[in-house]
Amino acid sequence: MDDTVIAAIARWPDVPAVFGWLSLTARGQWRLRGEPIGNAAIRDFIGRNYAGDEQGRWYFQNGPQRVFVSLELTPWIYRLDAAGSFTTHTGIAPTRCTGAALLDNNGIVLLTELGPGAIDDRDASRFLHFVADETGQPLDARRCERWLLGTDDAYFVPERSSLEGPPMPFERVSSDMKERRWKFVCEPSEIAGA
Repeated sequence: MDDTVIAAIARWPDVPAVFGWLSLTARGQWRLRGEPIGNAAIRDFIGRNYAGDEQGRWYFQNGPQRVFVSLELTPWIYRLDAAGSFTTHTGIAPTRCTGAALLDNNGIVLLTELGPGAIDDRDASRFLHFVADETGQPLDARRCERWLLGTDDAYFVPERSSLEGPPMPFERVSSDMKERRWKFVCEPSEIAGA
């Protein structure tokens, strides 16, 4: 977090939190009361001061005040460049993959040292270069379709990308179970789970 934010927390430790104002879309776009935040400096400030608490609620620390974030999908949105490097919607580059999952809506989630993050759907076709069958061979169109339909297994191969980690099978996770499975809260409230 920014030094100015840390100093503000120390100076005013009891500022009430804010709920229901800030959200993060499935494509990593910050929204304030439903409207996209157009100012790049504000988006960068939010990204530098974004974190999760012990209850799995994610927030932006705005000086001494926590502004909790409603998540459309996951706490992180991972983007993929042409060279195979992943970054979060805030510009952080994860280094190690610890799990992979396919949601029932065909959303792809990676677990890294940062936490769970969905692959930006605009990068899904590039991401498929890192998906393989049980022998390590890339999936052809038929196998890819069967994997998406749930009739074949597939594996994420981190070493083909910028991430470290062994090949790992994709876990299948129901969209309505993702919060419980990965311990985060999409709609934070003053008392998590309320």
